This record gives sequence, structure tokens and C-alpha cells, in this order.
Amino acid sequence: MKTLIKTILCVLIVYSAQVISSDLTFGFNNPSFSGEGYSSHVLSISQLEYNRKKSVLDDLLSAQAKAERAANNTTLAKFVTNVESRIFANLSKQMVDNMFGTNCTEDASTTELECPLSGTATLPDGSTVAWVKDETAETITLTVTAADGSLTQLVVPVGDFKF
Repeated sequence: MKTLIKTILCVLIVYSAQVISSDLTFGFNNPSFSGEGYSSHVLSISQLEYNRKKSVLDDLLSAQAKAERAANNTTLAKFVTNVESRIFANLSKQMVDNMFGTNCTEDASTTELECPLSGTATLPDGSTVAWVKDETAETITLTVTAADGSLTQLVVPVGDFKF
């Protein structure tokens, strides 16, 4: 009886081992080695690298913009900007007064007014503003030459602006 049980157990063990066992095969799971799905794998890696580089660059640009905003937002920077705008406003007012004859000087010998017929101003960025008054055509030609050499010209009729 004992031998019968041992024989049955041996047969069951051998038979069950054959039933659940299969051939051992080896394959790489990584597409870099196996070649299966390699193109999508490479594309994923490339996209991750691109996103990381872009993220680093965006962070750098953001930090730089934040530093510039902080520098321009100081009390001193606001004060300098305000003073510059007032100076330019005063200079432009003087130029307009000269153009339209509201800032003329009186000649002591003839008691007549002497008004300038032209003027030029050079701005800190290298731009030039020049004006010429043509008394026969009753026009003022204002020419703005930008630092890059581009020209803007404005012709203003003088007679139409007298109140």
C-alpha cells in the first residue's frame, strides 16, 4: 500500500510538472534592446528631454523678468522715470512754443519780435528731432530721425492753429 501511494505521488508530481512547465525563453523588456516599440520609446525620451530643457529655460527667463521688474519697481527707479518724463515734457513744450511763435524775443533796437525759424534736439537714444518753419507756405515741418536711421516727417499748417 505504501508503495502504491508513493508511485501515485511520483506520477502526479511528474505529470503536474510537465503540465505547468513551459519552455524558458528570454527577451529584453526594454525597447532599446529588443527593438519592439523602439520608435515610440525614442520619441518619448526625446519629448522628455525637450520638456526638461524648455522648463529650465522658462524658469530662467521668468527669474530674469522678475529681477528686472523688481529693479524697475524701486522708489529710486520710479523717481528717475518721473524726472525724465518731466524734463522731456518741458523740452517738448519749449520746442512747440518756438515753433508757433509763443516764445519769441523782442529786439531792443527795432521793438520787433524775433522768432526762431528752425530748431534741433538730440535725444539720449541717438534720435534727432528737427523742425523748420516755412513762413511763405505757413507750415512747420517736423522731422524725427530715429537712432536706426528711419525718418518720420510731419507737416503742420501754422495758420489753422491760431486761436
